[in-house]
Amino acid sequence: MKIALEQKGITCSRSTVLRTMRRGNLLHKSRKSPAGLTKADKKAQKCADLVKQDFSASKPNEKWLTDITQIACKDGTLYIAPVLDCFAGEIISVAMDDNMKKELCIRAIRQAYEKERPKPGFIAHSDPGSQYTSYEYKCTIASLHGVQSMGGVGACYDNARMESFFATLKKEKLYRIDTKKLTIEMSKNDCMALHHGLLQQVKNKYF
Repeated sequence: MKIALEQKGITCSRSTVLRTMRRGNLLHKSRKSPAGLTKADKKAQKCADLVKQDFSASKPNEKWLTDITQIACKDGTLYIAPVLDCFAGEIISVAMDDNMKKELCIRAIRQAYEKERPKPGFIAHSDPGSQYTSYEYKCTIASLHGVQSMGGVGACYDNARMESFFATLKKEKLYRIDTKKLTIEMSKNDCMALHHGLLQQVKNKYF
């Protein structure tokens, strides 16, 4: 709800939203675990949250956000893993596949690195899903001289800017295409076209 309000230009704290929803009897207790797409590995060692819900950056390639979302297609599910640069909100890479294995996330971060060549010490922030806590993903970040950061389990606010991008992408673009009538390959092509279009919009706005 807080993210939805911010998208409409209404800024308020999480506590204000909770208090207002509680007064209106709009809250309910869930009996299930958080239904996030990425699932945490309880045995994996998690990283500290270096972002702490501060999604601003003073320069390009200082702080990156990443996550996975999915869209239903005619012949299956397409999983999308973008990398967002906090400086101007630019999506600097997009990896897509018909599965959400750790290799998808590794490919996304490597593509971002090859494109931007950030200085050592850049932050790569994500949720604590098993893909991001995997040994292979951790080794990838280390080999690129980055610093890994993770939000809490089931804490969408810890990666709210990425979640907000997903919400806008689906509402303003993907739902209008109606990907359920398209194959995975066709949806990939449309997503790449959207990516380049959004990238140009960001460049026009900030540069």
